Amino acid sequence: MKSMTEPLRAELKELYPHVESLRIAGESIHVHLFSPSIREQVEIAYKFLTHEFIPHARAEDLALYPVVQKVMGAKEATATMSRDHGEVDRLTVELGDLLTKLDRAAITDEQANSMRRILFGLYALVKVHFAKEEEIYLLLDARLTEPEAAAMFEAMERAAQEVKSKLGVRGG
Repeated sequence: MKSMTEPLRAELKELYPHVESLRIAGESIHVHLFSPSIREQVEIAYKFLTHEFIPHARAEDLALYPVVQKVMGAKEATATMSRDHGEVDRLTVELGDLLTKLDRAAITDEQANSMRRILFGLYALVKVHFAKEEEIYLLLDARLTEPEAAAMFEAMERAAQEVKSKLGVRGG
């Protein structure tokens, strides 16, 4: 029997491998060298965050979490999940700012340390966040009706498209 949250699980399964781009980019950072291939690794990670994770997270805040709060009977039930999203947003802005300031070929000790801190922090945060999402899906499978699930998925799709449009993300 197909679980009620199968579409959520499928989306998570699609996003999860991209989380590794954060770790790979962090491991690629070397003091005094910011080669085009290293920049490319960091830009791949940044694009995952800005084009995939952040729209996904904002759609959750707008459409998924209100359903979870209702099902659990507690408005604060998703507060820690939303807090994760806020921290990912903040670190992503910090990463983007750092990327724009970097010289094409050189990176200072401070910049390299900051970039590694941001990328490894994002890697850990997003991995743990996805694990928490999987636990939420178990709860929804047990308590959500088919009509409630259908309405939630429609709302999430609308929210994701709206967020991507506001962020200027093309496609997907």
